[in-house]
Amino acid sequence: MKKFKYGIVLTGGIATGKSTVGSLLKMYGYKVIEADDVAHIALQNKFQEIVEVFGECIIDDQGTSISRKKLGAIVFEDQKLMYKLEEIVHPFIVDELYKSAEILENFCVPFFVDIPIYFEKKNLFDFFESNVLIYAPRTLQEIRLQKRNQLTLLQAQQRIALQNDIEEKKAQALYIINNVGSLAELQLELERYLETLKEKYVC
Repeated sequence: MKKFKYGIVLTGGIATGKSTVGSLLKMYGYKVIEADDVAHIALQNKFQEIVEVFGECIIDDQGTSISRKKLGAIVFEDQKLMYKLEEIVHPFIVDELYKSAEILENFCVPFFVDIPIYFEKKNLFDFFESNVLIYAPRTLQEIRLQKRNQLTLLQAQQRIALQNDIEEKKAQALYIINNVGSLAELQLELERYLETLKEKYVC
């Protein structure tokens, strides 16, 4: 596999604001490939295999697709089952992200690839040379996740624990965007980062 010079991994912890940054990047005109969108396709592509492992209880009310909510309720409670799901869908996701990145690389313009679990599965995505982490401390993650998903503190902590600790990710990141304040402050942080790309990425 070749390395992608212009592909920058956008990552973070759950509820750190990564999706917000992704939306801002699109607003600024950057292409953003979202692993979560590919994961949706993977669930449909691997429908039968996933149902055989997890049972028909994860099928939606229409009986045609996998309910992410039902599946999530299972895998977020059991890390072994999470690993089983990853074994099924990750090869498909990695392959699709690679093919999409290969197309965008030809334009010699920075683009972003939103991968929530990049540091957890870094060996799968070593074809990207650069990364940027959206950072918020764990206590703020817990508050945001409880509010966003209507979860108890314990449920929020369980979901956060499925990912590497945000401080570990911060130590590995090539660039860090802090998201601890307002949206306006986050935009300023992002704009400072984007300024650094202008000199670095020249075709």
